[in-house]
Amino acid sequence: MAAAFTAVLALGVTGCVPVDEPDTPPSAAGNVDQQLGELTVAAAGSMKGYSRTRFPHWRDTGKNCDVRDTVLQRDGEGIKLSGCNVVGGRWESAYDGLALTDPADVDIDHMVPLANAWRSGADEWDDSKRGDFANDLTRPQLIAVSLRSNRAKGDQDPSQWKPANRSYWCQYAADWVTVKHYWRLTVTSAEKAALTDMLEGCTWANKP
Repeated sequence: MAAAFTAVLALGVTGCVPVDEPDTPPSAAGNVDQQLGELTVAAAGSMKGYSRTRFPHWRDTGKNCDVRDTVLQRDGEGIKLSGCNVVGGRWESAYDGLALTDPADVDIDHMVPLANAWRSGADEWDDSKRGDFANDLTRPQLIAVSLRSNRAKGDQDPSQWKPANRSYWCQYAADWVTVKHYWRLTVTSAEKAALTDMLEGCTWANKP
């Protein structure tokens, strides 16, 4: 799979709006251990009032294309386009190592699930801010993975679900922390303990 923060392949494609990506993944650029320590620990909130429609996605990124197409292009190789809709390519799902060639088998996962965000403070946002969160291409919030792994994850946090691919745990935990820290979302005590455990031994995560 192409690096998660490789420049978007939509550059130069007619009808698609280029999306600038940082040269270095935010999770590797900052002090993840420090960010984890700064997260507010709180009990999970209520699901009252939750609906995926309260997190409007996917936003348009050009004529007949959207954020999903952008992530498919960014995370895939050998991308085939119809206009700027992704109709073919190859993706390696970081969660379970599956190689995928049909876009229909690829889900765009929200690293921090929408329902989890709702229980962590997003219930107090307006729909515009929730839309910004659901379409966030700057933080490591969106990743192309297998449909199967995304459905297995659901809205669970790292204390409840971890990728089958253990070699991805360091990156997964760091990305989760990066997203929650930026959006000022809370974590449960069990969630923080699981993140701490996953980051143990990830020496790059603790470098200033």
